[in-house]
Amino acid sequence: MESFLKDHHRGGESVLDLSPRATCGGGVGDLYCEDRASEDQLVTPWTISVASGYSLLRDPHHNKGLAFTEKERDAHYLRGLLPPTVLTQELQEKRILQNIRQYDLPLHKYIAMMELAERNERLFYKLLIDNVEELLPIVYTPTVGEACQKYGSIFHRPQGLYISLKEKGKILEVLRNWPERGIQVIVVTDGERILGLGDLGCQGMGIPVGKLSLYTALGGIRPSACLPITIDVGTNNQNLLNDEFYIGLRHKRATGKEYYDLLDEFMTAVKQNYGEKILIQFEDFANHNAFELLAKYGTTHLVFNDDIQGTASVVLAGLVASLKLLDCSLADHTFLFLGAGEAGTGIAELIALEITKRTEIPLNEARKKIWLVDSKGLIVHSRKESLQHFKKPWAHEHPHCANLLDAVKAIKPTALIGTSGVGKTFTKEVVKTMATLNKKPLIMALSNPTSQAECTAEEAYTWTEGRAIFASGSPFDPVEYNGKTHVPGQANNAYIFPGFGLGLVMSGAIRVHDDMLLAAAEALAGQVTPEHYDKGMTYPPFTNIRNISAHIAANVAAKAYDLGLATRLPRPTDLVKYAESCMYTPNYRNFR
Repeated sequence: MESFLKDHHRGGESVLDLSPRATCGGGVGDLYCEDRASEDQLVTPWTISVASGYSLLRDPHHNKGLAFTEKERDAHYLRGLLPPTVLTQELQEKRILQNIRQYDLPLHKYIAMMELAERNERLFYKLLIDNVEELLPIVYTPTVGEACQKYGSIFHRPQGLYISLKEKGKILEVLRNWPERGIQVIVVTDGERILGLGDLGCQGMGIPVGKLSLYTALGGIRPSACLPITIDVGTNNQNLLNDEFYIGLRHKRATGKEYYDLLDEFMTAVKQNYGEKILIQFEDFANHNAFELLAKYGTTHLVFNDDIQGTASVVLAGLVASLKLLDCSLADHTFLFLGAGEAGTGIAELIALEITKRTEIPLNEARKKIWLVDSKGLIVHSRKESLQHFKKPWAHEHPHCANLLDAVKAIKPTALIGTSGVGKTFTKEVVKTMATLNKKPLIMALSNPTSQAECTAEEAYTWTEGRAIFASGSPFDPVEYNGKTHVPGQANNAYIFPGFGLGLVMSGAIRVHDDMLLAAAEALAGQVTPEHYDKGMTYPPFTNIRNISAHIAANVAAKAYDLGLATRLPRPTDLVKYAESCMYTPNYRNFR
């Protein structure tokens, strides 16, 4: 492994060599003093030159608004540009939160949050970190879905890079137009399958922007190290093509060689510009491209698909945590999925891998405990020749079942998992059948946004007479049934990918391995306490998400070191403390 790494250079430097500028941020200098270690240092507000006066107030990295001290106002030519009062960051946060709460529509709250991020970065992240349970549904699912649908109408200024077919042959040049050089994480989409909303083309940019805001707020990745990218190859959404405010290319999607040539140029340019250790997260690509891209670049780049791998890891964590409530092992379960796309097959494979790891059952045998239903019914061996390649491992010997209800009655699953992207598909009859078959049926309605959930928390608890162990992709309020309050779990990818990304960055990992996904799931399951179990919870509350992310990052980094895929040496003694020290903190810095 070492000889392999020594042969791969970045700018003349081996990825095993640690230069003096290598810091806890995965080898990139802390230019803006964003990490916890720099909180007490005096900061010079550099842009191209030292920012001062009006330009300082317009720089979101350094702007503190009315929190600039009297001394700072004198030193940086701010006198007269601000009202005379000096406010603390905490008072600013209180005022902004109060203003946001006055909006009735979630989309208006989303717009207000994005405007805050564009003028005062640290205040945006402090607000989000301190009020994560309230604001997470605003900056990400479900509200981000509506924001993407209306992105052309609410677009103000670029928040990331747009790479279209017009830039073919010039993608490296386009990457160099981005002002930040120390990029560590890229989230990229082509907009073809945005949440459960379908093809939103160029307007899918809201997804990479939202994901990366969570990488920072929940996982502590520096904002300056994050780059959202949308690859625009057209759209097949006729409504968008007819919309006068649509911001993307106005033609049908490019496919085949034209599409893959553009993606190949992009992947080559990213590695050339940012090096071997840049994390590239594929987001909301359609099934037929998602699996292809992950398979193609998984051996040559540090790539991660949250829809396939992140979803799988967070669902596995919930399943592992639920074992204590059910008093059984993972191998005792029979799983039935509604939906056999990226999420469904990704979750199924990770469950099979975990069963194999725990029991030493061969992988093919572990897969036989897992069944999938797609739009044509139960996936069985008689359908194998007509199946897409990623569905074939799940084509077991069994008579065909035309619909979900028939499959539930025939397979008799202990766990029902929905990844279909179609709402209301866990009908009353389906859920009641699960309740008849199981004392405590495990039901996970994972599709996003809320309108696309296979069933609601209230339906799951009511139709099972309060016996269900329930989790969903989007948030649901607690449900009271027969005098008992049930707290639904949220199998939100935001539990996993921020900490997972931090673990890769802080260890200097060069590839993603399935064992890292298992490590992340086990770390998350380990954060569920007896107090949470007493409430029927299978996920810890989001209020402690940064601590959760630190433990996930430590587990992922440990696995990277164990597998010989980490390049940041020597290995830190306490990986949890090291993860915490690497995390971005949004508190204002004092200027010279």
